[in-house]
Amino acid sequence: VQLQASGGGLVQAGGSLTLSCAASGITLDYYAIGWFRQAPGEEREGVSCISSSVGSTYYGDSVKGRFVISRDNAKKTVYLQMNSLEPEDTAVYYCAIRRFICLPTMQNSEYNYWGQGTLVTVSS
Repeated sequence: VQLQASGGGLVQAGGSLTLSCAASGITLDYYAIGWFRQAPGEEREGVSCISSSVGSTYYGDSVKGRFVISRDNAKKTVYLQMNSLEPEDTAVYYCAIRRFICLPTMQNSEYNYWGQGTLVTVSS
């Protein structure tokens, strides 16, 4: 199983970025995909998750209303559209997978495979 996160970069506050997480070695239909982020000196936190099949979603309070998660099972790719970005969103963003459904707890230990991370920097 491999997860490849991409799409990070430098953006001004108020701008938008879309991250992608491409999966290989699995049938993505059976997995929930989560996005996490880790800012310098901070613990990794759950940002968003999308469940398999019905595609129910979860968002952390800090991104609710600004970020949108979606998936394309045929392309084995999950997207995180990030709007109205704030300097506080600066972090390395990781995607990860677990079987079937998202859990609102979004703990690192709940996920089985992780991508390598992509850096998002939001300037003020």
